[in-house]
Amino acid sequence: MTLDAIGSFILSMPTWAFVCVMAWQIAWKGVALWMSARRRHLILFIIFLIVNLLAIPEIIYIIVIKSRESKKRKGKR
Repeated sequence: MTLDAIGSFILSMPTWAFVCVMAWQIAWKGVALWMSARRRHLILFIIFLIVNLLAIPEIIYIIVIKSRESKKRKGKR
């Protein structure tokens, strides 16, 4: 897919759909950036800050970190 095709696709999207996609991405990106900064995962923080892939890497990171935390909590009991 060329940049012209991507640009025309984005311009042809309804405004409400574009706003929904941007809100989705900003929310997940914000949570992932916050979590990676608190855990001092500098490389992941930089990747999340630079790369925009509709928040898919951010969602995977959050799910993995949450599952690791829940396993640690269960192991301590």
